[in-house]
Amino acid sequence: MPPGIAARAGTVDTCPVKDSLTLLITTVLATAVCGAGRPANAAVATIDGEPGPAPQAFLQEIAERVPTPDGVASSGFTVLDLAPDGTLRALAGKTLYAFTDGRPMPGRTQVQPDDSGGSGQVQQVFRSGDTLWLATEDGLVRLAGNESGQPELVGRSVRQVAVAADDLMLAATDRGLWVRPSGGEWQQAPVIDETGRDWAAGEVAGVAVTPAGDWWLAFPAGAARRSESGWTFFTGREGLPVADFTCVAAGPGGEVWFGSQRGAVRFEHGKWAYREGPRWLPGNAVRSIVVDGAGTAWLATDGGLGCIRRRPMTFAAKAEYYEDQVERYIKRTPYGYTSEVRLEEAGDRPGIIYSDSDNDGLWTAMYGAGECFAYAATGQPEFKARARQAFEALRFLQKVTQGGPHSPPKGFVARTIRPVSWPDPNEGRLAHDRESQQGDSLWKVYEPRWPLSADGKWYWKSDTSSDELDGHYFFYAAYYDHVAETEAERDRVREVVRDLTDHLVDHGFCLVDHDGTPTRWARFGPEFVNQDPLWWVERGLNSLSILSYLAVAEHVTGDARYGRAADELVRQHGYGANVMNPKVQMGIGSGNQSDDEMAFMCFYNLIRYTSNEPWRDKWQFAFHAYWALVQPEMNPFFNYAFAGTAGDATYTNAYGTIPLAPWPGWREDSLATLRGFPLDRVNWPLHNSHRLDLDRLPPQQSRDLADLDRSRRGHRVDGRVLPVEERHFNHWNTDPFQLDYGGDGRTLASGTVFLLPYYMGLYHGYIAKP
Repeated sequence: MPPGIAARAGTVDTCPVKDSLTLLITTVLATAVCGAGRPANAAVATIDGEPGPAPQAFLQEIAERVPTPDGVASSGFTVLDLAPDGTLRALAGKTLYAFTDGRPMPGRTQVQPDDSGGSGQVQQVFRSGDTLWLATEDGLVRLAGNESGQPELVGRSVRQVAVAADDLMLAATDRGLWVRPSGGEWQQAPVIDETGRDWAAGEVAGVAVTPAGDWWLAFPAGAARRSESGWTFFTGREGLPVADFTCVAAGPGGEVWFGSQRGAVRFEHGKWAYREGPRWLPGNAVRSIVVDGAGTAWLATDGGLGCIRRRPMTFAAKAEYYEDQVERYIKRTPYGYTSEVRLEEAGDRPGIIYSDSDNDGLWTAMYGAGECFAYAATGQPEFKARARQAFEALRFLQKVTQGGPHSPPKGFVARTIRPVSWPDPNEGRLAHDRESQQGDSLWKVYEPRWPLSADGKWYWKSDTSSDELDGHYFFYAAYYDHVAETEAERDRVREVVRDLTDHLVDHGFCLVDHDGTPTRWARFGPEFVNQDPLWWVERGLNSLSILSYLAVAEHVTGDARYGRAADELVRQHGYGANVMNPKVQMGIGSGNQSDDEMAFMCFYNLIRYTSNEPWRDKWQFAFHAYWALVQPEMNPFFNYAFAGTAGDATYTNAYGTIPLAPWPGWREDSLATLRGFPLDRVNWPLHNSHRLDLDRLPPQQSRDLADLDRSRRGHRVDGRVLPVEERHFNHWNTDPFQLDYGGDGRTLASGTVFLLPYYMGLYHGYIAKP
């Protein structure tokens, strides 16, 4: 089916929210039945003082939209309230509407007669004992039935009121913080920090009291907490993301939510979280928040009502959800190529628009490798079936190139395929290539870029790149070791690995296309890597790639020819030393970020399979140095790939012995990312560059010193990149230091970014088996 033409992906529910909730109900039941451990986002367990496998159970965050009652504009709700029985009530104008389980209930309540006192806009509805109060722009109004009492705090815009111990009332107003003891008078209360500054001298945007009795206040300058030990103040330097607050709400577990003009903020267990954009909220201007007894945050925004729930889940159930999404929506052609798809409408999963991707081979290989690790860890037959499908898909990319009118040398692999029923991709391609060559002098201009297969059924894309080969070899090694159980299965792996590797060795360590010349990026020979000044940036990475390919080939085929070829590159051409500097970089966040996943796949295979023992520990140190560079990225794939080869390895140089184990905190970082991945893999836009808790990367740490960053890049003040909940990316090749993501809600990415590291963590014993 051509790009731009929608295909209905089966008879499935058309509501993504309902689809997610159906799975979650199953998940909760499974968690209860299986007893997978307490559902808490806690630290890694320890066994005899050593870290043990992380528990499966955690709390998954899920955002939902709340339907609007008939006759009410979605943007009309300004204030939320929880009735004594837990019913959610939302104020639109002067009328309260009731909701149960996120659905409108019949009836409505008039809360502010036109002739009542304090007729300014209502900013909060709250209860103190049996009394209902309204916080308004003109003061505080007590309601009894449908009658209003004498306004209090007249002349002050009361933003929010909370009740502390001993019925002490706290009022956040445009003129400071006011307190009133039970039966007493209102008095202004200062909030003094250690420098003598009164944070409550002017506007106080909100106030809440936690079940433990802590006061929380929101100010234009930040947030403050009053506990038994005194006041603590929070600004961007303490991790506070934004400060243009509108309200505060305390939850039953001590968590505190803040509404702002640009999203919602949560403080829990000493950490701040930011929820912004349509992934999380109906609108970014948050007017009111209440938190119910289950910990669900209900939010009134300028785009309607929504909620953010946290449900018990397990990693295994989350993986099952992503696997289901891949099978139902993502896989393309009978071979099951796995990348991403476009959607007819934002968030509309059943309206799928299929198209090819330049890197279908790479993404399918990474998905398939995850299935290999899953089968190795669990022995479940469904993982073997998926891995076998991925193998056949990658094998076909090699076979489809042979025998046609434009056939490259044996072993060449295509980037991807597309059916001939789609439009001819060669039309207009030559002009496009000439244009590309204006910006890249090494770009190839030739025809056809999309040759026909011998059977006339497929176009296959040529000019295959090194990242495709990185993926193929990463997958083939995992498939051979963990899935190919019979000699016949192993022979099929040996065949494709031998043909591809022979092609490279016989053509000067290059991938040669049907035009008789190397492809743009798959050039690994010494004449390019060591002698061509245009290839100096790729010297380390391409040396790493070819040595890892040869190591895999020797391991899979048992042919020492490949080991000898690797030794030649190391001894005669310095490739061993080249690998010691695999990336051109000027510090954390610098250099080509998409190269990182390539390097980690290749390092993982090189360390495991090389027969060059004198260089193994040196390359392990190079892997360690690379991992240290990306450690702030909280990437579970990088962490598990490195830890899975490091173990208790050491490296000895002239100055002593260096331990190569990953630094403390890598397990917690990995788990935080795996837990944090939203179930919704749609590319909703997310914006973070306005945040207060960021440090910008300097020009010296640009992605390319020859082309300094134009967009703002950075990380949190603790040095780590933004949490995965606050970013979006389709694959692990995305720059994690990017701050803003301009999605349109019409691309659905696969769950491979979760599945591969989760299954690797399961296989290597870092996560408990379900």
